[in-house]
Parts: sequence; C-alpha cells; structure tokens
Amino acid sequence: MTTIPTQETIALIGAGPSGLAGARNLQKQGLAFQGFEAYSDVGGLWNIHNPRSTVYASAHLISSKRMTEFTEFPMADAVADYPSHRELLDYFRAFAQAFDLTRHYRFNTRVLKVEPVSAAPDTLWRLTTQTGDAAPETAEYKGVVIANGTLAEPNMPSFQGHFSGELWHTARYKSAQQFSGKRVLIVGAGNSGCDIAVDAVHHAQSVDISVRRGYYFVPKYVFGRPADTVGGRFTLPPWLKQRVDSTILKWFTGDPVRFGFPQPAYKMYESHPVVNSLILHHIGHGDVGVRADIERLDGHTVRFKDGTVKDYDLIVTATGYKLHYPFLDHKLLNWQGMAPRLYLNIFAPQFDRLAVLGMVEASGLGWQGRYEQADLVARYLKALDTGAPQAAALKAAKLGPPPDLTGGYRYLQLERMAYYVNKDSYRKAVRAATQTFS
Repeated sequence: MTTIPTQETIALIGAGPSGLAGARNLQKQGLAFQGFEAYSDVGGLWNIHNPRSTVYASAHLISSKRMTEFTEFPMADAVADYPSHRELLDYFRAFAQAFDLTRHYRFNTRVLKVEPVSAAPDTLWRLTTQTGDAAPETAEYKGVVIANGTLAEPNMPSFQGHFSGELWHTARYKSAQQFSGKRVLIVGAGNSGCDIAVDAVHHAQSVDISVRRGYYFVPKYVFGRPADTVGGRFTLPPWLKQRVDSTILKWFTGDPVRFGFPQPAYKMYESHPVVNSLILHHIGHGDVGVRADIERLDGHTVRFKDGTVKDYDLIVTATGYKLHYPFLDHKLLNWQGMAPRLYLNIFAPQFDRLAVLGMVEASGLGWQGRYEQADLVARYLKALDTGAPQAAALKAAKLGPPPDLTGGYRYLQLERMAYYVNKDSYRKAVRAATQTFS
C-alpha cells in the first residue's frame, strides 16, 4: 500500500457530526485526508463519554430526526422523533462504519498548533499533534479543514459580589441527582437552561430561573407532529411570518409574560427560539420560579435587579459557549469582534485551503446543512487540485463582499448569534456555490 505524503493530504480536525460530514465528502471526491480526533471515538459532543462532551443524561435533540439527519443516511424508523444522545451516538457510529470513515482518523490525538508555512494563499500548513502521552509530532499538510465543534468551551459570566455556594456552568451538569436537596438558581432560559430546570424539579429543594430578556417558547409537538415538520409549504416575507407565527404560537403556549418572563424586545426568529414543551408547564405548576436578572451575589443570597432577594446553594449558568479554536491564531480566520468573518461561514478569505465546518447556527439547519458545507468544501478543494476555473471564481468571491445570509431578519447582537444565519438563505447560497462545481 502506497503512503501518500502529508504535503498532499488535507488535515481534518474533529470526528463529531461536522467532522464526519467532512470526512465523507472528502472521501467522495477522492481527496487524501488525515483526520484527528482528541477522543477515542466518533460522536463529538454527542458522545457523553468524551471528556469534552457537554451533553447530560437527559439530553435529546431539540429538532426532529427527519429535519436533522444526513439525507444519504436516514435514521431508522424505530429511532424516537427527538432522539436521545445515546441514539445519536449509535447513529454517528453507524454512519462512520457504513462509509469506512474511522480508518482515516488518528484517535486520542490532540491538535496543538496549526500554522501556515508561508503567507502565500496556497501555503502548506504545519500541524503539531500529540497522541496520548507521546512526544508531539509536526508535519506539513496541503490544507486544513477545522470541524472541532462550537459547543465545548463554556462562556462563563462574571457577577458582582461573591457567592458562598457552588457556581457552575451547564457544561458541568450530567444528571439531576447533582441537584438533590439543593436550592438551585439557573441563569438563562435558553434551550439547555430550560431542559436542566425541568430535570431539577424532580430532585432539587427549589428551582428558580433568572432571565434578562424575553423568549419565544415553541412546543415540540403541534397537531401531534414534531413542530419543525409542520408548515413551511409557503414562503412568507419575514415581517409577515413573524407576525403569523408568533400569533399561532400564543394559541399553543399562551403568553410567557403571564408566567413572569419579560416581554421580548425583539421579534420572533431574531434569536433562537426555546423548543421545550415542559418548562411553562412546570412554571405554571409552581415547580419553577421566574426571577429577574442578577444584580449581585452576597454569600448565599442573590440580589435581583427588581429588588427581590433569595438564598441558593447552587447557581448554574446556562450562558452558552465560546467559539474555540485554540490551536490557531485568530487573525488567520479573519476574526472580527465576536466571531471569525468567513465566506459562507466556511472559507478564510486569505488562504486557499483553510476552511471551517460547523461554525453556523440556524433554526432548522440540521446536520444536512453542515453536510452541504462539507460537500462545497470538498468540491472546491478538488477544483483547486485540477485547476478548474470554478475554483478561481470561488477564491474571488470569498474576498467579498459577503452575501446576505439573514433572510431579512435582524438578529440580536449577541455572541451566540454572531454566526447565526437564516436557514433558507444559507442553504440556497451554499447550494448555488456547490452547483458551479457540478
């Protein structure tokens, strides 16, 4: 068997959903690649055994399986509408096995550093890696595709004052037994915060949730079907869709303001909705209390901005995650403000063969949206190798100006929304770019 030199090989970082999508599409284009995965198995964050995983025992998808799966590899009918992390790990293992992807990976191998050999657009890339406790190794690769995920590095807020109890980020949460007998305050009512609050009511002495803004709550089922499979037959202007859908939503969930939440200061779809059928149920039954934003901490006492106070044993911050590419200088990814500025959220403008998979969030994008990213990357890399004119066209396009991926929505200027796009606009743009290589 002939060994292909690393200088003719693409380095692929990560074996989670985006990494596996990258591996599959590089394989389909016949491109030589070497995968690196810090853990001993595939699955990324959906592998709860992975020390970097941030899923917990009760974690399930918030989108339905049919709206999330890879199109070429559907989930079995026996899989739940909203699969658990256990079912998802089985799915990713089956996907990797079906296409013989694991043989392309070096597992238990961390990428310590990624740097360009030169400033030229077509530069080689020098990777320093470490397998287990062995000495670090360095090799040069033709290009780099980064797919190490976006939900592993906790975004931990700071508070005024000092708390004498326990202060966690949700990344530390694994099972509701951790709350046994404790007075718990969860900060933030995003999807993880609401999931964990619902878990906590069965074990904690008390559960409150602290919020600084209003939210739109979407039930998981509408008319007996997963909510994300209902509608979508007609395309409405953003202003009309926001008005219609927010009205329909109140028919199913009522007005969250009556439960103590602030009125949202933004329109529906301008931030990621909370997909949870139980949080308002438990608030309505008095199992979870809604509190204002935190003003300061004083021992076990939390002072809220509305003047109320209450004592807690444990504060859990459900404040999201930071983009984390610690092996790479930020300027190489054209980092501006809260996130890199990449063409189609994929391509670094300065370099020919530096791409990121999975640095995209959109309601309903699913893993197929990430798969389509990987398809475009693989076709582009192949075209670069063959000198096809389409590669030159994409190289010119990624220098700007960028396409509008908002779909006409004005997203909140938050760190977690810094790489948010409209699903339909985004997939249309990626597919249009991909079709040029057909």
